[in-house]
Amino acid sequence: MSELILSRLQFGVTTSYHFLFVPLTLGLSVLIALMETWYVKTGDETYKKMTKFWGKLFLINFAMGVATGLVQEFQFGMNWSEYSRFMGDIFGAPLAIEALLAFFIESTFLGVWIFGWDKLSKKVHLLSIWLVAIAGNLSALWILIANSFMQEPVGYVLRNGRAEMVDFLAVITNPHVFYQFPHTVLSGFTTAAFFVLGISAYHLLKKQYTDIFLRSAKFALVFGIISVFGVTGVGHSQGMHLVKAQPMKMAATEAHWETEDPAGLNLLAIVDNENRENSFEIKVPRMLSFMSYGTFSGEVKGINDLQEDAVQKYGEGNYIPPVTSLFWSFRIMVGVGTLLVLVVLVGAFLYKTKRFANTHWFLKLLPWMIPLPYLANLTGWYMAEAGRQPWIVYGLQKTADGVSTAVSAGYIWTSLIGFTLLYGILAIADVYLILKFVKRGPVEAEDEDSSTDVGKGASLWT
Repeated sequence: MSELILSRLQFGVTTSYHFLFVPLTLGLSVLIALMETWYVKTGDETYKKMTKFWGKLFLINFAMGVATGLVQEFQFGMNWSEYSRFMGDIFGAPLAIEALLAFFIESTFLGVWIFGWDKLSKKVHLLSIWLVAIAGNLSALWILIANSFMQEPVGYVLRNGRAEMVDFLAVITNPHVFYQFPHTVLSGFTTAAFFVLGISAYHLLKKQYTDIFLRSAKFALVFGIISVFGVTGVGHSQGMHLVKAQPMKMAATEAHWETEDPAGLNLLAIVDNENRENSFEIKVPRMLSFMSYGTFSGEVKGINDLQEDAVQKYGEGNYIPPVTSLFWSFRIMVGVGTLLVLVVLVGAFLYKTKRFANTHWFLKLLPWMIPLPYLANLTGWYMAEAGRQPWIVYGLQKTADGVSTAVSAGYIWTSLIGFTLLYGILAIADVYLILKFVKRGPVEAEDEDSSTDVGKGASLWT
């Protein structure tokens, strides 16, 4: 394999693994903060037990996210030094702010929250977890600001072969951020809702701590309904924006080869990349125009015309991303999202009619739903990143031009194998710890000191 393919493979492996932990951190931190808010508001000790139990699982997930996230920034300087040289002036600024401001607040007040039980007043302790939740989501904002420049460059000039920032306000108010950030955060909230629902269902089936897990399920159902419908609405708006900002990405996602007005939507298709057509397709007339513009008429450019436009604008080359994988990634994401909507609505109905805890078939289903938001997150991330290929910075730098020139394939193979083995070990440790604390339940350590009770999950990593 070439250095380019190996570098892309390594970054894909490490980033995908890291991204397994990010969404749960975003959502579970807010859910825990809401649970503790109810504890402070009502004085009910059940909410305190809920907060501590879910807090342990949050700490394990958070530690894994930090450990796997450290690798990402090193890769920019090692495998992607030409990319870093080209736009480090822009890409580095939001990442520096994320590390020095948002992550600093998040990690500092997480320590305060872990060790502050019964040492701080209830309201101050509650404030600490809200600061963790807010800072964690602000971290995502700054990272997505950096990523959004790669998707839709703004506020820059090209000078001496580099992209240099000239308008910081334009960079942080990039139109792409206003769609990507809420879509990512709401996806994280959805992940947390189904994580809590699945584990709550596990204990309800065993008739363990029913009061705690019925309340946890109620929090998760309300949180899940808001999040699932929110991510669906924002996702639709994001797609309409990308039709204008990245038309090739959206055309490839729909396997839409020829320009049409009105344009039909391919529900299913067998893609023939070599001949740039679909050898088989099931199409809904006018639906792609509706999804693109909100009306049942309107021209949607096809891949073939967009390829010709790109050649005229950027010169000879293949500007078509991997159509087959994008087409099916999008349908997996949408299909999973639709299923999650149905599940959370059924759950809400059962809870409202007081049948949730006794509907065993549904409780048995919920633990199996936990992986589905993760699948939707990864396929959505793949669509966002692979869909802009062959660009690493859309319209400015191709991926092939961003790879390091001084790193050999042998070095990349060595680090790729090393990271894969290390992450495999971490995966085993993560699953072991999560299962251990899930099975233990929320009241095993009632008589222990509060700080060590919640901090036990963190101490396993130190």
